[in-house]
Amino acid sequence: MPDHIAVQSLYVHVPFCARKCEYCAFYSETAAGDTVNRYVAALIRELERVAAQLWPGTIFFGGGTPSLLNIRQWETILRALDRFGLLGAAEWTVECNPATVSADKARLLRDYGVNRLSLGVQSLDETLLARLGRVHNRAQVFRSFDLLRRAGFANLNVDLMFAIPGQTLAVWRATLDEALALGSEHLSCYEVIYEEDTPLFAQLRAGAFDVDEDLACAQYEELVQRAADAGLQRYEIANFARDTRPTVASSASAGNDAAVPAFASRHNINYWRGGDFFGLGPSATTYVRGVRTRNVSHTGLYCEHLEKGRRPLAAREQLPPLARAGETAAFGLRMVAGWPFAEFARVTGFDLRTEWADEMDALIARGWGKRDPHGFRLTDTGLRFADAAAELFLRSPAN
Repeated sequence: MPDHIAVQSLYVHVPFCARKCEYCAFYSETAAGDTVNRYVAALIRELERVAAQLWPGTIFFGGGTPSLLNIRQWETILRALDRFGLLGAAEWTVECNPATVSADKARLLRDYGVNRLSLGVQSLDETLLARLGRVHNRAQVFRSFDLLRRAGFANLNVDLMFAIPGQTLAVWRATLDEALALGSEHLSCYEVIYEEDTPLFAQLRAGAFDVDEDLACAQYEELVQRAADAGLQRYEIANFARDTRPTVASSASAGNDAAVPAFASRHNINYWRGGDFFGLGPSATTYVRGVRTRNVSHTGLYCEHLEKGRRPLAAREQLPPLARAGETAAFGLRMVAGWPFAEFARVTGFDLRTEWADEMDALIARGWGKRDPHGFRLTDTGLRFADAAAELFLRSPAN
């Protein structure tokens, strides 16, 4: 086992999709057999570079669509992880599209230790699925969910989106009812964001639809209430989980959140709590020991760099401690528990009460924040506007 400074969180970006969704601004491309095989070989080279520094408590394969990889490609990656001694993570998540789930893939992943799958449902309304450019239909959602249960997965996440153009409150309620009836251990929801260089943004600019903020707020409130009624505990702005087993801490930063439900995503908590992580694959970001790097957002270049023995980096930065602490404060306030003062000091070396006293006071005065002797958190209203609240805690890199 590596020494105590080993990085305990690994993210792998699989940049391939059957087709690009209308809202997606993440780096991805349509899959071609030769390109995917070349990517797999390059990924293993990148894994080999970092393996000695890893002792992963959490692994997350995201995308793109990781479930688009075929059996042989998955076997190649999984055997490499085994060869490098990287199996056995307490939480190992793979993102799946309902259209690309198969019993053979599910069994293979399970056999190698994957124990959490995230199903990209987004909507259960056929019209909205088409509007988003999704390749699956509602029937495939239910078939895939049942297939994964039969394969032995006892920790499933369902992804949903709200504030989709054309999504009425009644349609959203119907989707929530059906999605919650599945009985997943985790629910992640995302409000549609209109990113430049996406078809959905172009449609908005062209006047094809308007953004209805009141409707988005109503849908969010409906989400919070219905998730609670279904026995899911909110632990982040729009992430909910069941609390039905003893908590297993898979990293130091995840293990200090007593208020976190058992089936919360430990991998994401590590991000929100400022933990180190390796990110592999095109466009992936790494943060290790105060240095942030980002890989090139081009699969061909990514492969070429690694084939020539070079790191596939596009950017590198090392933030001053106070600026990094401000980022950590901002991300951590996404969590319902907010920041315990002692935990923030342990993670960052700074006292939230000293460096950000004015910002906390401003949020409290606005009704967005709440402070007690042990910590600071956002109120329900503050969580709805968490991005605006978080901006107050950022510090210039010059500081």
